[in-house]
Parts: sequence; structure tokens; C-alpha cells
Amino acid sequence: MHIVRIANFVSPTSGGIKTALREWGQVYRARGHQVSLVIPGPGEPESEEPQGKIYRVGALPVGSSGYSLIWKRSEITALLDRLQPDSIEVSDRSTLRWTGAWARKNGVGSIMISHENLTGIMHRRTPVPAKPAHLLANVVNGRSAKSYDMIVAPSEYSAQEFHRMGVPAEVVPLGVDLETFSPGAPRPPLDGRPAHIIHCGRLSPEKNPQLSIKTMEVLLQRGHDVEMTVLGHGPMRDELIGVAENMPIKFHAYITDRAELAHQMTLADAAIAPGPVETFGLAALEALACGVPTVCPVEGALGEVVGAGGLAARSHPGAFADAITTILRDPAARGAARDQAEQFTWEGSADHMLAVHALVSSLHR
Repeated sequence: MHIVRIANFVSPTSGGIKTALREWGQVYRARGHQVSLVIPGPGEPESEEPQGKIYRVGALPVGSSGYSLIWKRSEITALLDRLQPDSIEVSDRSTLRWTGAWARKNGVGSIMISHENLTGIMHRRTPVPAKPAHLLANVVNGRSAKSYDMIVAPSEYSAQEFHRMGVPAEVVPLGVDLETFSPGAPRPPLDGRPAHIIHCGRLSPEKNPQLSIKTMEVLLQRGHDVEMTVLGHGPMRDELIGVAENMPIKFHAYITDRAELAHQMTLADAAIAPGPVETFGLAALEALACGVPTVCPVEGALGEVVGAGGLAARSHPGAFADAITTILRDPAARGAARDQAEQFTWEGSADHMLAVHALVSSLHR
């Protein structure tokens, strides 16, 4: 089977989507499938990578976000006509929605991956109030559902946007590289040293990173000996550095090497993943795999991922500080974090996706 993936919002510093594309593609190829990936330029127009053949096409920058959007339909259409896929996998529910019509016209199976919660994104990143955001998301999601053979979501929370309209959505949880992200040497006792906390997640409004900084402020005010390393970049970085100026908080340079990222995570005693509209939370899962118990909000999908590997709390600095304190006192927390992560593998995730590809491809035979 030839699977062609098309994705917007992929950049050198993007996180979960890029990781999922890479890991799925590698397993697809290992299972004997031909795999192509179409992403925004710049870069070499064509290159061969472990995840498959990469095609970089013309794209327009999106402000200062670091992302670009594919804009030439004719270029994508010509490429799809040349590649002749058996199914397509599209990671964009809006600007690339027209590819679903191309697939149907050409007898090709089609899947749209819902990587984000559209209602939450609009509510937190735009001035649109919650109720209009909810209604607008229904319109966009309804059109996506009509355009593709199947909607895939990485969590029950993500799928709810479609289920509330009576639209089926297949839940395919993501995975984690359990070899790269694994516990390091045992952490020394907390007696006589500060507890080391890490922030996991992009520094952008919808991820609510200020909650991690405010949680640190509460812990310090309560007299706890704590320090934090922020692992993540984004448009709020400079603002947050200013807020954290007088606290023991280090903002780490962007880490491209996965092994180095894993090493930094193993040095932590606890992690905070504050995103209230996360549809999965890959950074939190990577921390869990490193044996780092994680605090997350009760909102969003992070509770599904963190499970027994940490604690879910309401999105308030005091509640998060209480949860961090509880985790630091639990000698079994690190083992529970690793056990939770071991439930999520890329092989299992990709095999689930391949089953969906086989289904949508068979619909057009």
C-alpha cells in the first residue's frame, strides 16, 4: 500500500505532529508499505529519510510563529496525481480539506488526523468567546467529516468534538520511544538539595505555560526548596523569562537531539504539563517514560495520558503546588510514571493507523 501523508504546521521546532509523522512513517515502512510525506518548504524539494520520501512544496510563513502553510493547490494536485497513493493521511482540517475531495474523485482512501481541539484553540488564541468558538468548531469539523472517509483523534477528549455531533472518530493514541526516553540513574534523596521540576510543553497561549511559573512562585512562597528548567520554546518565551526573573527558573535552549532531551528529563524529580486543551500531550508522555511523575490539568486529554503516572489537578497554582508536593513525597511515583508510559508504544499506534488505512483504502476498491 502506498500511503501519502500531507501536513501543514511542520517546522524545525514543531513538536508532537512532527514526531508522530516520523514515528508512524518508520513503522509503516518496516511493515513493508511505501510512504511519502508532503510538508511545507523550504528545504530540499525531495529527500529520502527513514520515515519515507519527503516532498517539500511552496509555502507561506504564518507571521512570526515559525510555521508555514502550503498554498499552491495545483502543486499538491500534480504531486498526488504522480504519486498515485492508495490512501492519504492529512494533518490539517482546514486549509488542506480540499484533498479529501481529490481522494474521493480519484478512488483513494482518506484520513484526517485531528491533532488539536479546535474549540479550545480558538477560545484561548483568539478573541472568540467560548460559545461562538464551539459553534464555529462544529461547522469546521462537520465539513471535515464530510470530506474524508475517516477522522482519527489521538484521545477521547479530541474525539469528543466529533462525537458531540454524532460523527464517528477513531481514537488512536500516540506512542513514545521507550528506549530513548527511559529512566536514568536513580535520583539522590531530596535531603539537602532542591527538588528539580521541569516544564513540558510549547510556550504558547493555548498551552498555559504561565501556570508552571505561578506554581513555582507558590512553592517558593510556601518555603519549599525547588528549582525549575523550562523545556520548550514558543512566542511567550521572552514574556515568561521576564515573569520568572527573580526565581530559580532556567529556560533551556531549544533541544533538537532526542537523546539530550531525554537526558534533561531524567534529571527531574517531577514535571508540570499545564496545557488545558492538549489533545494528547507527547512531551508529558516522554517525561513519564523517563520515570518523571507529572502533574497535569483535569481539563483536556493529559489526564488520559498521565493516568497513574502522576496527578491531575484543577488549573490553579495552589492546586498544582499541592500535587507537586504530594508527588515528591511518594517513593513509588517514579516507578508508576514509567509503568504508565509503557502502555503507549509507537508500534502499537502505527499498527492501529495501518488498520485504518487498510479500511479506507478498501472502501474504494
